[in-house]
Amino acid sequence: MSVEYRRVRVSSALSRSGLYDLDYAYNPYAGCAHGCLYCYARYYTPYREVAENWGRVVYVKENVVEVLRREVRRLRRGVVGVSTTTDPYQPVEEMEELARGGLEVLLSSGFRVSVQTKSPLVLRDLDLLAEHKDLVDVGFTVTTLDDEVARLMEPGAPPPSARAHALRRIAAEGVRTWVFLGPILRGVNDSEESVRRVAQLAAETGSELIYDFLRLKPGLEKHLEPLERRFPGASTTPRWWRERVAALVERVCRELGVRCEPSFPPSKARAARITDFA
Repeated sequence: MSVEYRRVRVSSALSRSGLYDLDYAYNPYAGCAHGCLYCYARYYTPYREVAENWGRVVYVKENVVEVLRREVRRLRRGVVGVSTTTDPYQPVEEMEELARGGLEVLLSSGFRVSVQTKSPLVLRDLDLLAEHKDLVDVGFTVTTLDDEVARLMEPGAPPPSARAHALRRIAAEGVRTWVFLGPILRGVNDSEESVRRVAQLAAETGSELIYDFLRLKPGLEKHLEPLERRFPGASTTPRWWRERVAALVERVCRELGVRCEPSFPPSKARAARITDFA
């Protein structure tokens, strides 16, 4: 699938995050070339063209690092999520280096940074991450370690085997790491075998495991049709199923000695909300 890139200029680089564990969000791109079928970030971008062509149109915020340099001088220090509505290490980052530029500004200014990605391109910046390991954590989204199933769900993303390799490299440098098992979809990646493989990767790398279920926004069903054809019922999330799978994930993590928690812990879920993204 080809991706069209548009260059835009922005007036802000950091936005307030409503996520309970983040103060700010830094999204150097709008849209994501990974084109994951389940991604609901399309509903939170202010760019209509990007939202309507998710995975096919990406906006490059060409002046975002310059704007960030000005903002960090006046903002209170806090935790910045890099990124929350786009993968900061999607292919265009190899040329643009807006994620790296943002990391350099944030870390040199004393902000804590939490990176989430599906791409081994993050290894390019391992020097920076290792130098500032006291201020950094890196998470990899690993919905499944089955490359074939991942290609169906995440058609433009690097295979999970490549993510696992990158996770091992980063963890070996002493950087705090975590694995995001999400979204869990019914009949797709909810088996004990599938969950255990991901949890074993977390155990091997000393990573925390965070899990979440499909968040079905209105209209997302049509994007999930290719998945539904192979896995009927994949887009359904009955409460009894979520409770059963959550218990499975927690049990497997206990057995493997992995620290594990849901993406929105019950004590914090009421306060967590997705708000204004850059």
